[in-house]
Amino acid sequence: MSLHTGTVRRLRDGMAKGVLSFPLTSFHDDGSLDPEGLRAHVAAQLATAPGAVFPACGTGEFFSLDEDEYRQVVTITVEEAAGRVPVVAGTGYGWAQAVRFARIAEEAGADALLVLPHYLTAAPQDGLVAQLEQIAARTRLPLIAYQRGQVAYTAQSFRRIARIPNVIGLKDGHSDLDRLQRLTLAAPDGFLFFNGASTAEIQARAYATVGVPAYSSAVHAFAPEIANAFFTALHKDDPATLDTLLRDFYVPLVELRDRVPGYAVSLVKAAARLRGRPVGPVRAPLTDPSPADLADLKALLTTGLDLVGASL
Repeated sequence: MSLHTGTVRRLRDGMAKGVLSFPLTSFHDDGSLDPEGLRAHVAAQLATAPGAVFPACGTGEFFSLDEDEYRQVVTITVEEAAGRVPVVAGTGYGWAQAVRFARIAEEAGADALLVLPHYLTAAPQDGLVAQLEQIAARTRLPLIAYQRGQVAYTAQSFRRIARIPNVIGLKDGHSDLDRLQRLTLAAPDGFLFFNGASTAEIQARAYATVGVPAYSSAVHAFAPEIANAFFTALHKDDPATLDTLLRDFYVPLVELRDRVPGYAVSLVKAAARLRGRPVGPVRAPLTDPSPADLADLKALLTTGLDLVGASL
């Protein structure tokens, strides 16, 4: 990790100042990539002072991008960021394919990589460690491991991945705070941790109690006013504001999200479109929200914006 102290410092400083932005990937109505829409969306995200920007990750539909599209997404994000905040690009699948994406991200100027859970199959702990070792050996970029789905590290395996020179952090999407506390206690000095739960604000206070205050915010992709208000309240220890935002916006959003598989991305894109953002539809296998769910989303978004003094 000493090889990447500059990137670690920039990420740590950014995490203390703002939410982590995971921009959407813009598509035309026919499903083709919309580079100019993406550029406008990323520029709007950066204008709200996120701590870092993570293109082509889960919210950005990494799983639906080919290599040329991925190159465009990362390149545009790096150009728009212009060194102001770290750019952490997603990579994934098996290690051989992950390395192909890693090399593209490296050429495009990304600062680091978020290694998404590997494709499909369950794997033993030795294999999970080997996956990161293989990627780390083939890129100069620092890596943030993402445990979610079929990837969950034991404390023993975590100690092994934390010793890989390129691995600088762990993003957690399991919300198993007992396990996560064990990992934070086993971490070397300077190791980064991120709350990567779906709609991470719901569990932000709980994660902070085990030493993981930084989190990714899908809400930031369509309502940075709400996301930033929550972040400010969390860091100022303002429970009244947190409770209001959670009760009146975030919990209903989760309930809406849970109606249909894939809504964790589809609702975010739909909400961005409701605000005039040029992000377009989702790609199959995801589906856009039904008219009834879209109406509920619009009402909820209006409520959330009202809470922070903003408008649709």
